[in-house]
Amino acid sequence: MNIDTKVIEPDLSPVGLKGLFESFVDIVGESHVLTEKEQLYPYECDGLSAYKALPLAVVLPATAEEVCEVMRLCHKQNIPVVARGAGTGLSGGALPYEKGILLSLARLNQVINIDPPNRVAVVQPGVRNLAITEAVAHLGLYYAPDPSSQIACSIGGNVAENSGGVHCLKYGLTVHNVIHLKVVTIEGELIEIGGGGLDTPGYDLLALMHGSEGLLGIIVEVTVKLLPKPDVAVAILASFDDVETAGNAVADVISRGILPAGLEMMDNPSIRATEDFVKAGYPIDAAAILICELDGTEQEVKSQIILAQDILSQAGATGLRISESEQERAKFWSGRKNAFPAVGRISPDYYCIDGTIPKRELGNILVEIDRLSTEYGLSVANVFHAGDGNLHPLILYDANVDGEFARTEELGGKILEACVIAGGTITGEHGVGIEKINQMCVQFSRLELEQFHRIKAAFDPRGLLNPGKAIPTLTRCAEFGGMHVHDGNLPFADIERF
Repeated sequence: MNIDTKVIEPDLSPVGLKGLFESFVDIVGESHVLTEKEQLYPYECDGLSAYKALPLAVVLPATAEEVCEVMRLCHKQNIPVVARGAGTGLSGGALPYEKGILLSLARLNQVINIDPPNRVAVVQPGVRNLAITEAVAHLGLYYAPDPSSQIACSIGGNVAENSGGVHCLKYGLTVHNVIHLKVVTIEGELIEIGGGGLDTPGYDLLALMHGSEGLLGIIVEVTVKLLPKPDVAVAILASFDDVETAGNAVADVISRGILPAGLEMMDNPSIRATEDFVKAGYPIDAAAILICELDGTEQEVKSQIILAQDILSQAGATGLRISESEQERAKFWSGRKNAFPAVGRISPDYYCIDGTIPKRELGNILVEIDRLSTEYGLSVANVFHAGDGNLHPLILYDANVDGEFARTEELGGKILEACVIAGGTITGEHGVGIEKINQMCVQFSRLELEQFHRIKAAFDPRGLLNPGKAIPTLTRCAEFGGMHVHDGNLPFADIERF
């Protein structure tokens, strides 16, 4: 099997493109086919703005049927397709392909059905994450996964990237909160995956679609689980004089049997930037803070607060504050939710990394990030989903300085490789996209990558869906020099661990 197969070149002559665009207009209407450069620029990148490209056209269907027709046409004429939700992704997964179209699902933005007795909602992919909770709040229900971008990000993109959020420790990632999908294949066929029960026969294709980054199909409908709103939710704000101590405290909390709804960590640069921006009441002299949220019944939360305070104090916390009201709890979280834009105010540019490590390694990885930061001469502000070991180091740089972005990328790659050495992985929720595609060569062996390509080929044999993303070719890995091609050992397995 040739897993380095190239995408079949479409007819991109003026005559061929004119006919293609006219066919798109017949399907979705003239105002929903964008071909002028001025119209295409808003779609040139996603949240990873360091990489930009313009597609041949942007097509905006309004129904699943229109998506099917567009895909049939693209398949027939060998036109590559990149699907896009809200464009909030941070790994370049929605970066346009210059010789293909960008398929925007923004117009598929309706809540189709809410079923309170079964605690599910059926929504289209363009529905915002937060809009699901807003639609069911009057029923005492909510949708648990809450990425920091939840006010803007769409549920289809959440599925494609298997997004998490600050409450994923207790309530899981997107994959744990979706029971059914409708997906359009590259051939334009509408298929259904999953079902209404807790289990379905056959292979678990529902899990496979989560985190597939638009490489396997186009998501056009999502059925999500809804949860009853907890009776009580209380947040503890713990401050520490040492970053490594704060990191080790995370493992202490989990090992003692507490399962917080959220357990987040921020270091001093993030604390200072956020406090200046949001005024969340964070202690600006602390080396690090942990936000530990406990929810459930009133009696359950009371007992957990007492235990959590004891654990955090023994772990080295120098200060503990407990939210006294819902407003104060929201205020604690407002800082964490706004950490990324806050850091954007103190640096011309920043590069957000996303890796995951075992919780026991959190203290070690923080020390290693600090060492690498010094080595590369670039400041790093750290924000973590600490409870599940998901790191979000923000590398501060200036894109106007020659060579600085290249050094930033290299530093980011070293941090991700350190995560792999620590027993972790190169992503927790942002996906691979184009940002981490070289590090895929570091984490996976030749045989594993071949299996990935076989799965891709089973859904998309011509490679028309989101080409060049997420799964590197063996040729690319050989050029990168980071893959051990004989077995599953890491190429740097004999390096002394930090």
